[in-house]
Amino acid sequence: MMEQTMKHTLYQQAQQWILEAGRLIKEKMDEPLEIMTKSSPKDLVTKMDKAVETFFLTKIGETYPSHKVLGEEGIGKAVSETKGTVWIIDPIDGTMNFVHQKSNFAISIGIVHEGVAEIGFVYNVMEDTLYHAMRNEGAYKGKRKLPMLPEKTLDQSIIELNHFWLCPNRRVNEEKLQQLVYRAMGTRAYGSAALELAFLAEGITDAYLTFSLQPWDYAGGFVILREVGGKLTDAIGEPVDFLNRTTVVAANSSIHQELIDDYIELK
Repeated sequence: MMEQTMKHTLYQQAQQWILEAGRLIKEKMDEPLEIMTKSSPKDLVTKMDKAVETFFLTKIGETYPSHKVLGEEGIGKAVSETKGTVWIIDPIDGTMNFVHQKSNFAISIGIVHEGVAEIGFVYNVMEDTLYHAMRNEGAYKGKRKLPMLPEKTLDQSIIELNHFWLCPNRRVNEEKLQQLVYRAMGTRAYGSAALELAFLAEGITDAYLTFSLQPWDYAGGFVILREVGGKLTDAIGEPVDFLNRTTVVAANSSIHQELIDDYIELK
């Protein structure tokens, strides 16, 4: 468990840095983008992604040299365990939105100490909206404390569900997901996992399903969601480890297990 004074200090420092990084992005938003691809033509990365990750790596390295950084762009040393303090950072979550819309993207930070997720931030940069939380101290949108999520049924629920129904080495039963779509009140896709988790924590939506997600996509939102009574696990209900790509079922606790039992089947 992280000592309280240390946790609050890290929290304040991370908040300062994430807002500063957001200003850097907005200042350079209208400059020509240098766009590259990673694993596929749809997997984009820009010079800005790398610059923001370098910004955090430099700040953390200078201030907390013993801390580790796990980031999407892989800048810095590899991280293979969650001993000590690990910052898990997505410099721009929703890069395709960033490139094509110049909106609907976020900076995400999760801070894990000795394997326990302690601090989470999701910053909707263009809306200047900061979702944030510390373990056992509630979750906030700006200065407003988010309430605990009310009970829901699937018939009352809006499900965030992207079109990527493949997970590593396995397939998802698409017929069951189609049944879920018909059962739910509606579906949404925002193109940023971090924002989708923040919206879920806010109660704007009620579940988020995705079958191939990296820890930097969900680490910040994990803490925020947990503080309002939501749950985030893998597709069979097991805890995520914050180090590896995984399936993710994040939901209002009243429907989380039903989603896993009745609508998610991996082949």
